Amino acid sequence: MSASIPNEVVPVLLILIGTIFSFLSAIGLMRLPDVYTRSHAASKSTTIGVLFILVGTFFFFLLEEHYFSIRLFLGIFFVFLTAPVASHVLIRSAYRSKAPLAKESVQDDLKEVLDREDNEPV
Repeated sequence: MSASIPNEVVPVLLILIGTIFSFLSAIGLMRLPDVYTRSHAASKSTTIGVLFILVGTFFFFLLEEHYFSIRLFLGIFFVFLTAPVASHVLIRSAYRSKAPLAKESVQDDLKEVLDREDNEPV
């Protein structure tokens, strides 16, 4: 199997970018002040990191092995679909269970909306 340099460079760069995003996400999880900002780091950058890694692996098999991996394609699709939704549900439940905001937070837009919903007659 002889491979040309561009066929090897593209997947490696994509996997490297994904690794950097995942590393920055880990730093964000340690450094950010509250559950909401930590979830932002965990959901957004980790999702992007995993997607870059999976796309890099997908392109490796596509360019080097000439193999279209439906499993990787479905993995990319389901990570892109489910990770943000799961993060949203977890943060919504943390908010409803009264997890405190960081002292640096200046605005709570969801409080007014939930207060209105709670006061509406059924």
